[in-house]
Order: sequence, then structure tokens, then C-alpha cells
Amino acid sequence: MSTLKNHVQLIGNVGQEPTITNLDSGKKVARFSLATNEYYKDAKGEKQTDTNWHTVVAWGKTAEIIEKFVGKGKEIGVTGKLKTRTYTTNEGNERYVTEVEANEILLLGSKND
Repeated sequence: MSTLKNHVQLIGNVGQEPTITNLDSGKKVARFSLATNEYYKDAKGEKQTDTNWHTVVAWGKTAEIIEKFVGKGKEIGVTGKLKTRTYTTNEGNERYVTEVEANEILLLGSKND
């Protein structure tokens, strides 16, 4: 039950080519945006789409899989957890960023995607 406390599952399309960074420690990190769509009918009965964008970060083997097989537009499933971090801008303002830290991905769609 403890794994349900901070658990995210998303299926969506990759917004841009993933950014892959090789750290000095030898670890690899992948970062990309993922668009998820929700569909509903408005008051007039017309179909509407609500798109949400999520920043996804993956480490190690998961990042290597993303580097090899994931590109812009690819439909993927992601499981992971939410992580919030803070940083200070050059102007001295503190900013908060919430990201999905992926621990598993599922490649969806056809092989030609």
C-alpha cells in the first residue's frame, strides 16, 4: 500500500526530442515533455480536448531506453512518482518545479512511430 502514496501513471505523446545528459558520475538522465489528452463534451454537446503537459525525468537504464527508442510524437506510457525541487534564478527569485520521475516506461504505438 505504501507504493500508492506517490504514484503516477500517464499515457501520452512526447512533445519534443528527449534531452539526454551524461553526468560526470557516469549516470545518464533523460528529460522530455509528455502531452496527455482528456476528451469531454461541452454544454453544446461538441467534443473538446484538454491537453496537459508534464515534464518527465528518467535516470540510468530507463534513460538509456528513452535515448534509443523514444522521439518526438511517440506514444508512451510512464509510471513513476512526483518530485518537487526548488532553485534560485539569477535575479534571486526562488522557483518550484514539479516533475514526474519515471521508473518505468512502456513503448506504445507501431514500430514505425
